Amino acid sequence: MRRSVYQARIEIPAALADATDAALLGHGVGGWSLLEDAIAKRAWIIGIFPDPREGRAEWETLKALLPVAPWVEPSWRRLSAARWRDSYKAHFKAWKSGRLHWVPIWERERFQRPKGHAVLWLDPGMAFGTGNHETTRLCCHRLIALAKKAAGREKTLRVIDAGCGSGILALSAVRLGFKSVLGFDNDPAAVKVSRENAALNGLGRAARFITADLSAGLAKRKAEVILANIQADVLVRAAPILLGAVAPGGSLVLSGILAVELAQVRTAYAGLAPGWAIASRTLREWSDLVLTRPRGSPAPARSS
Repeated sequence: MRRSVYQARIEIPAALADATDAALLGHGVGGWSLLEDAIAKRAWIIGIFPDPREGRAEWETLKALLPVAPWVEPSWRRLSAARWRDSYKAHFKAWKSGRLHWVPIWERERFQRPKGHAVLWLDPGMAFGTGNHETTRLCCHRLIALAKKAAGREKTLRVIDAGCGSGILALSAVRLGFKSVLGFDNDPAAVKVSRENAALNGLGRAARFITADLSAGLAKRKAEVILANIQADVLVRAAPILLGAVAPGGSLVLSGILAVELAQVRTAYAGLAPGWAIASRTLREWSDLVLTRPRGSPAPARSS
């Protein structure tokens, strides 16, 4: 793990947090994130970079994409890896859905796991994400529902986390009892982080992580559960690839979709998958889309 990092920090009006978050997601750079304190009604853009020159160059690109012109320039400071992890402890709290808990690693000694429940330990110093974002939570809720629906058949079902990021969805699937779990990302750094998070939870052999884009990652593969928490424009372009990898009776869970983009994504997928059941839900400004393939229907033709 790196010995130090450089942090950029800029406070923004809390009312612009959602719009700013959407801009950060669209920018597609893992170094930037949004922190919110819901109680104090404050929000910050945080950037973490190994080199301050890289960070300042990224800032020049990012500020042109923000919903309004930057209020002030960010402050920069050098942080040790330990201090970086500690700075997030005030913002990342344990959360749960159903019988699965996502808990910061520093709460490991005092966390009381309810009987029959599962825990995934998270370390923000190692991960790009902790499951706190709405897009990830929407996927987690769907994954839990699918595990419940499987009713003891989880071990026979295949799960693919397409664009795995920090590996949270793939590792959550393992904790829920799924045995055949694959995660892939086109960013080798994300794959490295996913493997580190697997090791942190003692799941180094339970889920496989590889470096691949959507076309290569899904080539000649099918799964009963496919999770794709990416972003709307990528999901639309990759619709034939993603739909073509869903096994009969399986489900495709899409997230990373702003609520205002949902109709566009739904139309793109519905046109390629007639007869498939379609459902969606919205959390704040974000939506998911779930498509379930009938057991007797042919798969849509794949394209690259």
